[in-house]
Amino acid sequence: MTNVKIVTDSNSGITQAEAKKLGIFVIPMPFLIDGEEYFEDINLTQEQFYEHLKGDAAVSTSQPAIGSITELWDELLKDGSEIVHIPMSSGLSESCHTAERLAESYGGRVQVVNNQRISITQKESVYDALTLAQQGKSAAEIKDALIKTKFDTSIYISLDTLKYLKKGGRLTPAAALIGTIFRIKPVLQIQGEKLDAFKKVPTLRKAKEVMIAALESDFSTRFRDLYENGEMMVSVAHTANDEEAKKFSEELKAAFPKAEFRFCDPLSLSVSCHIGPGALACGCARVLK
Repeated sequence: MTNVKIVTDSNSGITQAEAKKLGIFVIPMPFLIDGEEYFEDINLTQEQFYEHLKGDAAVSTSQPAIGSITELWDELLKDGSEIVHIPMSSGLSESCHTAERLAESYGGRVQVVNNQRISITQKESVYDALTLAQQGKSAAEIKDALIKTKFDTSIYISLDTLKYLKKGGRLTPAAALIGTIFRIKPVLQIQGEKLDAFKKVPTLRKAKEVMIAALESDFSTRFRDLYENGEMMVSVAHTANDEEAKKFSEELKAAFPKAEFRFCDPLSLSVSCHIGPGALACGCARVLK
């Protein structure tokens, strides 16, 4: 049986310490902060990142260096293994397409999974890949399974501020001003490749109600059979909002008893830099067994 090794990036929310426990490999995403390069969970902690944001530092994301990817792959392949590489959604970053191009020269030994996920749903893909690898599936078989189920997922995100959407050019100054005056808190969604508007609400309490209602709709329509059969998970993510995230986790557990509660994680910094602190998110995904 071929040994399959799992590689992902820090957009999954999996820390370097957690990766060691799981026996997987996480490529840290690079950031430029006031012109200086940092790497998530290497020389840039969550706390340091938000301090930079609060100080209005110029923050931008970047792709991992090609050499850092191929060097890792080459090292992992030395013992005859295969690799399943699970990057963030191709709709949110070019890093997936870069990995796909690099994999072309590896003769099928590296399978790049473009399954349009990020954060808690990308993390679920990693856990699913580990489950399938333990069942003896090949890298190609694992990729096929993750691609077939890639759209069995939803993420909903409530923002505390419009400041960072405006700063990143994703919102006009006028719209941001109106939102601030009327204390509008947008709820966004990720369905596949893109981060899109979902609803506008006045308070965090209402935002949580909207997100729970959205999951209820998913579980009664798109994922009805999967939910009834216990094949769906729910998770929570947040940006520097740990206490609210823990409370929200308990609300989701109560609301969806037939879904497995999986994670309560900080949101990946590549998304956090666009939405700022205080955000709260929930997501669901199919669990492969």
